[in-house]
Amino acid sequence: MSKIIFITGTSTGFGKLMTVTLSAAGHTVVAGMRGTTGKNAAAARELAALPNVEVAEVDVTSDESVQAAVAGTLARHGRIDVLVNNAGVSGFGLAEAYSLDQVRQMFEVNFYGVLRTYQAVLPAMRKARKGLVINLSTGASGHSLPFMSTYMASKFAVETITEGIQEELRDYNIENVTIQSGVYPTEMNNGSKAGFNADRADVAAEYGDAAVEKFQTFGAGLFGKVAAFNMNPQTVADGVLALVNMPDGTRPLRYPLDAVAEGTDVEFINARAEIKAKWLAKYTA
Repeated sequence: MSKIIFITGTSTGFGKLMTVTLSAAGHTVVAGMRGTTGKNAAAARELAALPNVEVAEVDVTSDESVQAAVAGTLARHGRIDVLVNNAGVSGFGLAEAYSLDQVRQMFEVNFYGVLRTYQAVLPAMRKARKGLVINLSTGASGHSLPFMSTYMASKFAVETITEGIQEELRDYNIENVTIQSGVYPTEMNNGSKAGFNADRADVAAEYGDAAVEKFQTFGAGLFGKVAAFNMNPQTVADGVLALVNMPDGTRPLRYPLDAVAEGTDVEFINARAEIKAKWLAKYTA
């Protein structure tokens, strides 16, 4: 059955591939992005030319923009079956070298942007008593990394919301899934799309050459794995399609798509769920 799917951050990367993949499968896609008549006009025209696709202006850092985009979609289609929170920004650098304003801007996109779309979409989904929300996370959802701790914090916050809201929405048959994507060569990670990096150069300088060398070694190792495992962003788009097409009530809370992890991410997720169940049992026994 064809679904109405609203995706954020579709001008590049995963979001663009999701739009192409889902529309080709016969689903109606509302491709949300900023700057549809400005910097992303070419991408907007390209996606709008695809069958089953309409482009919507949406800035996930603006309450008004998100509400307007969702209201417009509901007015045209009467429902939103699937929300994909894909819009996100990366960030690298020493935690101490981040100004609080820089961290806030990252969270505005990666965390508050997700909350905004939830609050805009959920009333209609609750009324329909069904729906699916897919949130793009990172890694195996349970560990941090040096030089990426602020970025990881923003994504772990999304993991927390997704896990908690899953129970809150269970009576409304609304499923919530996070995708742990690992590192892929998208615009967000290859440097062509600006992120919110550490911006206190004076603090970074105090760490000296040792920190620079560690960062360079870390980056080389990380992106070396991307090449070695041929990490293809299409994998994530195909994963979203697979989730959309799964029967209602069967979707997992977490859906890892990281070949580099070689199954350790699945092992971690399963172990975490088992330990959580034991922990909660201590409070309910």
